Amino acid sequence: MPGSPEDALDWRTDHLLGEPFQEARLGPATLVRYPHPEDLGSPKAAVIHVHGYNDYFFQEHLARSFAAAGYAFYAVDLRAAGRSLEPDQIPHFVMDLREQATDIAAAARAVRSLEPGLPLVLHAHSTGGLTASLWAHAHRNAAGAAAGPDALVLDSPFLDLRAPQWQRTIGTRVLDTVGHLASTTIISDNPSRYAEHLLAANGGRWEFDTTLKRPEGLPGRVGWFVAVRRGQARIAAGLEIACPVLLARSDSSGPDQPDNPLLDAQDTVLDVQHMAALGPGLGHDVTELVVPGGVHDLSLSARGPREAYLDGMLKWTDSQVATAVGARDST
Repeated sequence: MPGSPEDALDWRTDHLLGEPFQEARLGPATLVRYPHPEDLGSPKAAVIHVHGYNDYFFQEHLARSFAAAGYAFYAVDLRAAGRSLEPDQIPHFVMDLREQATDIAAAARAVRSLEPGLPLVLHAHSTGGLTASLWAHAHRNAAGAAAGPDALVLDSPFLDLRAPQWQRTIGTRVLDTVGHLASTTIISDNPSRYAEHLLAANGGRWEFDTTLKRPEGLPGRVGWFVAVRRGQARIAAGLEIACPVLLARSDSSGPDQPDNPLLDAQDTVLDVQHMAALGPGLGHDVTELVVPGGVHDLSLSARGPREAYLDGMLKWTDSQVATAVGARDST
């Protein structure tokens, strides 16, 4: 699309990760790339990573794993999140998930322009997985630069609310009715023991910017909650995502509390049984990958579960890419 933001990307060294990572503004979002190492040969496909709530792209090891497997790696920090957050914005606050879906669409167009002819894989986590699913469904019949992905990987997608039944039903209906009157009102504000435990400064495995992924948690506001619940209602009604989908999740959920002995071996953010129940309704070709001992972001799990996730996910993705390439070559 001539004249669109993705036609004139101004790449520079990523100010968070440094070389070799690069970043470029993409409208209200930010695209990050890991230049494909020349010694690995030409990439066979391109991948875009989409982060979740209270999150941004910092997983260098994920980029390197995809690159080593033959993928050109990109990530998008959505509007009002991570690298894209402006001083006057409320972090991660949107009133409609289609706002963030627009950022995913722009990233897909940009990557297809940068990597012409390559199959496109979307790797999306948590709330990013919810938005990516809705975007893939909406673009299931599109073609060319506007097409949906060739394969969709969902890392612990936020398909339903982990809350008591009354909050998932009556509470949701009440807020949906009056939410526009107090859209920025905070309705949840709890620390993220999960993020706190992951942080290297607290004895965890990972370094990240605690102003962009906050151990003290990020307040949930009415407008964002309503947007999420509307998106989840569409998931519950069933989608028709055209491409193959991999739904990856931990084998169990548990409380997000410091006294939980399995804090480092469970999904303490979402209910994995919701994912298991709703996953088959995403499309015609959905595969489930269960990772024993995985945490909410499976790529941030302890070494054993992390390797199990990366190995299983990349094996599945390689198979889907090979099928996509074969189908194109035969036409």
